[in-house]
Amino acid sequence: MVTAKWNDVVLAESENTVIVEGNHYFPRDAVWSKYLLHSDTSSHCPWKGDASYHSLIVDGETNPDAAWYYPTPKEAAAEIKDRIAFRNDVEVSG
Repeated sequence: MVTAKWNDVVLAESENTVIVEGNHYFPRDAVWSKYLLHSDTSSHCPWKGDASYHSLIVDGETNPDAAWYYPTPKEAAAEIKDRIAFRNDVEVSG
């Protein structure tokens, strides 16, 4: 089981993550949406496409843009559709 934690709170758990460029991409339904806050931040990857972001909110603390996903990934990254990854300051283990 792979787990993502921040501020000692489990944000996501899954036995079905996809690893791309060293990041575990969790299925969207394995991530607790109550800790996610939409962000207007976006970025572009030449081979994955356009990424959108979420900030994390745990116990009143915010971690800006700490989670990202590709709403419509390019064909080369189709395996990460409907999946969320976390920045390095989120502890991912398992």
